[in-house]
Amino acid sequence: MARFLLHHRHEAEDCGVAFASFRGHESRLRHQDALATCAFGGHAIFWAVEAADESQALGLLPYFVAERATAIEVKEVRIP
Repeated sequence: MARFLLHHRHEAEDCGVAFASFRGHESRLRHQDALATCAFGGHAIFWAVEAADESQALGLLPYFVAERATAIEVKEVRIP
């Protein structure tokens, strides 16, 4: 399994839609914490997930969120 950082952006008026879209989507991300900038005007949400590939990682998100998201493969590194 690879690790991905999912980065989703939406407009301020779409905040409610982004969060509500999870209600109709089965995902292990539901009812879990995520990092978000909405309270500060950034309107982005971030998740660190493990998945076989980028497509599977994005598949964890409901359509509205996934269409506005990128999946970036990442790994932990030690900073000297």
